[in-house]
Amino acid sequence: MTETARHTLHTLFKAALGAVEPGAALAPHLDRVGERLRNEGLQRLVVAGFGKAAIPMALAAQERLGALISSGLVIAPHGTPPFKKGELETIEVAFAGHPHPDSAGEAAARRIMAQAHTCGERDLLLLLISGGGSALLAAPAEGITLEEKRVTAHLLMAAGADIFELNCVRKHLSAVKGGQLARLAFPARVMALMISDVPGDRLDVIASGPAVADPTTFGDALGVLGRFGLTDRVPPAVRQRLEQGNAGMVAETPKPDDPLFATVESIVAARNRDALSAAAGTAQALGLEVNISEEIVAGEAREAGRRLAHEALRCRANLSAGQRGCLVSGGETTVTVRGTGRGGRNQELALAFALEVAATPGITLLSAGTDGIDGPTDAAGAIVDGETVPLARRAGLDPVASLADNDAYPLLDACGALLRCGPTGTNVMDLQICLITGGSVTP
Repeated sequence: MTETARHTLHTLFKAALGAVEPGAALAPHLDRVGERLRNEGLQRLVVAGFGKAAIPMALAAQERLGALISSGLVIAPHGTPPFKKGELETIEVAFAGHPHPDSAGEAAARRIMAQAHTCGERDLLLLLISGGGSALLAAPAEGITLEEKRVTAHLLMAAGADIFELNCVRKHLSAVKGGQLARLAFPARVMALMISDVPGDRLDVIASGPAVADPTTFGDALGVLGRFGLTDRVPPAVRQRLEQGNAGMVAETPKPDDPLFATVESIVAARNRDALSAAAGTAQALGLEVNISEEIVAGEAREAGRRLAHEALRCRANLSAGQRGCLVSGGETTVTVRGTGRGGRNQELALAFALEVAATPGITLLSAGTDGIDGPTDAAGAIVDGETVPLARRAGLDPVASLADNDAYPLLDACGALLRCGPTGTNVMDLQICLITGGSVTP
């Protein structure tokens, strides 16, 4: 892999992250919050937040709204980079488990619920929501323990459930998700500012939509378990609650026709498309011919990697010698865990891509999570090219076996292919940026 290609990909990735940085993305919306407080005669501004970008979002709120904030609490993942003392004067930070919820998250979620419940009709509850919020805002429904909910989520993720299926079940095992936080806050005004980490930017799916009407039902949640063969594998209390809900014995989550949502406003302040557009714009400025995919990268990570590789090979065949192109795409894949290895969805996608382009010059791919985290590893993803697989084999490693064992991390690490940038403070799903040079000229 040439240093030029690696440097270019780092430049494009940095541009993408800059476009979805919370401070810049939230600024105009936070200014409008101040205007609402002044123009609508509201008495209190209460801030609550949860997600991987909770602290940067809280810092943006503190900077723009300052003394207007009466109180606040946000929940961020354990290990989130610290902020400077004094930067958050009126907003408290609690740390909790992600991707697996813990007791700290439950305690903080109960505090946010109590905070929302105290809001009156002349108060504004400002919600700062970002990816990872589902795990951090962990308040199981009555009769369900945190461990039972955690086991259920783990089974779904290991089976390859996508974010829509996972959150459908989560909502119906929760006391706060699926519009239930908005129900607690009613009749207060609620304004939710969101950084989207879900395909299609569906409001009801971002952090499981705690302030958004829920179009799914207990029956839908049971259907998800059935499709993955998990009905008899989830904890009995989970199955019992979903069955009771389906029979009308447990209250449903609030639906779109519920009048409580007349006082709720939800805004997506940053999304995957913003990051893609920024990367593409920077690539064009560097003289590359750019194509942004209209299709969301989804499905099994290894299959998505193969599809992207075939697209890159077709693109290379259509370029003249030395002509440079760039394919930009984004989304979120899943991994059905069958092996015992270590890695993440971007690493698995990258390794599958590398196998398809092995020994082909002029193709280099970056696949990474915009949150800087890929699975339970210290990498955001990986940068691979036609030399990655030959290099691994010369080192005595078997890329095919590694992929089969969901063990991309050690191989990519040995090849110097991992992308490590640390937590980024934002989260708009994943990015794939592919540099392509036509003919036999390497990028």
